[in-house]
Amino acid sequence: MSTSYDVRIWNIETLTGKRGTTYRVRWVVGRNTPFPRTFTTKRLAESFRSDLISAARKGEAFDIASGLPQSMMPRAASPDWLTFAMGYIDIKWPDFSPNHRKSTADGLVTITLAMVKDDETPPNEAVLRKALRTWAFNTRARATNPEPPEEFQDAIAWISKRVRLVEDLADTATTRQVLLAISLKLDGRPAAAKTTNRKRAALSSAIGYAVELGHLDSNPLQRVKVKRARDVEELDTRVVVNHRQAKRLLAAVRASEPELEAFIACIYYGAMRPAEVRDLRRQDLTLPETGWGEALLAGSYQDPGKDWTDDGELGEERGLKHRARKSTRPVPLPPPLVELLRRHLDTYETGPDGRLFVTRVGKWGHTLPKSLSRPVPLSAVGRVMKNARVEAFTEDEQQSPLARRAYDLRHAAVSTWLAAGTPPPLVAKWAGHSVSVLLTVYAHAVDGQEEAARKRIEQALADDDEAA
Repeated sequence: MSTSYDVRIWNIETLTGKRGTTYRVRWVVGRNTPFPRTFTTKRLAESFRSDLISAARKGEAFDIASGLPQSMMPRAASPDWLTFAMGYIDIKWPDFSPNHRKSTADGLVTITLAMVKDDETPPNEAVLRKALRTWAFNTRARATNPEPPEEFQDAIAWISKRVRLVEDLADTATTRQVLLAISLKLDGRPAAAKTTNRKRAALSSAIGYAVELGHLDSNPLQRVKVKRARDVEELDTRVVVNHRQAKRLLAAVRASEPELEAFIACIYYGAMRPAEVRDLRRQDLTLPETGWGEALLAGSYQDPGKDWTDDGELGEERGLKHRARKSTRPVPLPPPLVELLRRHLDTYETGPDGRLFVTRVGKWGHTLPKSLSRPVPLSAVGRVMKNARVEAFTEDEQQSPLARRAYDLRHAAVSTWLAAGTPPPLVAKWAGHSVSVLLTVYAHAVDGQEEAARKRIEQALADDDEAA
C-alpha cells in the first residue's frame, strides 16, 4: 500500500440540483487528482471532513489509492482463530527452534479450544488435541499433507465450524476466558507457573501478529488484569544432595553403567545441564594430570522429536541456553571430575564427532557407526539415576525428592559453590545463569553467610589500618 503525508483538504461545497441539496468534501493526497465524497446532510459532511483533518494533524499516513487515512480504511473481514493461528505458526516456523515450535503448538492448542463458541465440548477431545498439535500447528506436517489425515478430518471439521473470530479477542470477556484456560491443567487444577507463562507468551506473540495484520486495533492483554504466575522460585532444598550422598550415587552408577559415571559427574561437579553434557566433546576439555581443568561449553543437544526438526531427525544441536548461537561458557573442573573424565577417555572411544557420551553397544561400549551415532538418550540417563538411587540411598531417602532427576545434581553443584563463598557473579558465569535468577533460586545457599562476610570485611579493614 503506497501512502503519503502530503494532504490538502478543502472547504465543504454546497451543491444544489433538481433532487435537492447535497454537500461535497474534496481533498487531495500527494499529486493525485482530488478525491470527492458527497453527503446528503451538512452535518455528515462536516463529520467526515473533521475526521480527515484530525488524522492529518495526528500525522497519519494517507493511502494514495483510496485517499483515506489508515484509521479510516475499511478493515478486511476478520479470519477465524484456527485459520489465523495456522498462518501464525507458518510465518514463525523458520525462526523458531524445534523446542520453541513444540511449546508454541502446545500453547495454541489450549488457546484454540478456549476460543470455541458457546463452550461446546468436542465429541473426542483427545483426538482433537492431537489433530491440532500434530497437523494444524505443525507447518512441516501440513507441507507434507495439505489436507488433514483421515483420522483427524472429523475433528478439524468440528473445530472449524465452531471456533471464534480473531476480532472476538477485543472483547475482554473472551480474552479473560482464554487466560483462564492456559492457567489450568486438563483436570482443572492450576498449571505450573512455567507452563502458564509459556502459553501466555504464545498468546501474546500471536496477538501481536494479529495487531500487525490489522485484525485487532490493540493488544487486549493490556486491558485484562490477571495475576501473573512467578516461574522463578526458590529451589526446593529437599532435592539437593550432600557430598557423601553424591559420592554414593556416583559409585552406584559406576557399578551398573560405568560409561555414564562421568556424565553424571559433569552435572554434579561442573553444574552442567544434561543437554550440555550430551554435546560435550574431547576438544572442549582441558584435562591436566593434576589440579583443576576446564570445559569450554559451546552448545547443547536437544531432543524435541522428529516432527519438529527441519530434517526429521529426533534431535539437533542448539546454542547454550539464553546465549547467542556461537557463544561459549567456561566451566571449572575440580580435580575429582578431571580424574573421572581422563579415565572415561582412556576407557571409552569418543563418537565420530568427538562427543564423549554417545550410544554404545557390546561389553566394551563400542560406539555405533557415524550414521547411527547420536548423543546418549536422556531416557537412559533417567533410568541410570533411578537404579542408582535404589542402590545408594536409604529407604527414607528413596521416598524423598532427593536427586530424583539428574538435573537436581546441578542444583547441588551451584549450592556448593555459593555455600563455599564463591562470589555470585562468578557462580552465575560458570552456571549460565543471570545473577538475579541465581540469587532468587539459590537464596538458601546465600542465607547464613552474613557472619562470614562481616569477618572478611573486618579483616580487610584491619589490614588497611595496619598498612596506614
